[in-house]
Amino acid sequence: METKTAELSIEDFCARGYGLAQLDRSPIEVAHAIPGDRVKVEVNRRSRRVKKGRLLELLSPSSDRVSPRCAHASMCGGCCWQSMNYDAQTAHKQAYILRAFGDLIDANIEILPMISCAEPWNYRNKMEFSFSQNRAGMKYLGLMIAHAEPYVFNLDSCHIAPPWMSECLSRVRAWWEQSGVMAYYPPQDSGSLRYLTLREAVRSGQKMAILNISGQAEFAIPEEQVQRFNEAVGSGIGVFLRTHQICKGVPTRFVERHLSGPEFIVEKMHLTHGDLEFKISPASFFQPHTIQAEKLYDAAVSMLDGERLVYDLYCGTGTLGMAASRSVLEVIGIEMNPEAVKDAEENARRNHLSNIRFVQGDAGAVMTRLLSQSDCARPDAVIVDPPRAGLDSLTLHHLQTLRPKKIIYVSCNPVTQADNIRKLVGSGYAIQRLQAVDQFPHTAHIENIALLTRVN
Repeated sequence: METKTAELSIEDFCARGYGLAQLDRSPIEVAHAIPGDRVKVEVNRRSRRVKKGRLLELLSPSSDRVSPRCAHASMCGGCCWQSMNYDAQTAHKQAYILRAFGDLIDANIEILPMISCAEPWNYRNKMEFSFSQNRAGMKYLGLMIAHAEPYVFNLDSCHIAPPWMSECLSRVRAWWEQSGVMAYYPPQDSGSLRYLTLREAVRSGQKMAILNISGQAEFAIPEEQVQRFNEAVGSGIGVFLRTHQICKGVPTRFVERHLSGPEFIVEKMHLTHGDLEFKISPASFFQPHTIQAEKLYDAAVSMLDGERLVYDLYCGTGTLGMAASRSVLEVIGIEMNPEAVKDAEENARRNHLSNIRFVQGDAGAVMTRLLSQSDCARPDAVIVDPPRAGLDSLTLHHLQTLRPKKIIYVSCNPVTQADNIRKLVGSGYAIQRLQAVDQFPHTAHIENIALLTRVN
């Protein structure tokens, strides 16, 4: 591999949160560098994709640079902003949102200060750790290496997760070292161990561990090793074996086996309009930062004002819709994933909510069906929280024809959010408010809420 060294000034961040510089009028990404740094890097000269620079030396630090808390900070591809002070992190995120919205910003829009995180450490309630094994048989259990994402390093501790997760990880690694079980190798569909998922309900302290394995019969884990894994996790934790059954041309199927401990965990969210309680099973989606999710939901719900009917599109397990149901007369949640809908319905019953119901199916297709019914009630407001890719074209079309008085758009990708909103503004909407929430300190990820109102 032909390489060269270069001295570069980091000017900004790329979308993944790595430092961004220019070399020979081409962008180059440098993991673990921040704007204002002057660095010496090694570059692969023959790279045809985005060039990546390996940080060799910090020549001159940015004024925003601080000492990272984590021993893995120079390697890990996860929370790669640890070397930047927290106020600078939130300032960069706010600026990123304003750049994304660009031409949409005017003096009539209320741009609220970002809701930052009071405690930006040990906040994640869910972590996934990967198993990996090299040709020499060396075993790795941890997180991906920055700029070398298929490769995993052995993680000792993670400062954005609660300490018990690192301790559990260490015990599972010790079990794996003596087990004789192989890590899963995707190119050959061989081996067994894929990743270890650890979850916690912050309010109750309940914990869960899930060992995700291959469904290939020839690589099945001996029952003796399954039980030793179970023992390694420790007492008081709900333990599961989750098998990925893969067959070409058929959707992946997951089969769960409960090994010991509680069969689910229960999280409680403290919200302005009353607490909500959620049952979380191994496959359930739940926001990874409970405390900041409470702030996100409160901020979104504050944009409602006693509406009669609200649609909650891409509603997942219905958490945001249930929060909104305390402020409006009725909510209809629409979600593609049938398992998420089951969780949503059970959690609505758990919270004694009778004014919310869920419809399973693609958001655009379900809206087509609802709107074709003669007795269909038109929503006064619509909440959307789509995947990173943004609204699908059919859903966007329905919003433009439905024309609810309000659209509350929650997004983890301000770029696709702004692109969708440009189309909505072109069909008679105006942005009233933007509210960013920092759910993931020390990473480039950000949540943004936009309130749109119909103007004609």
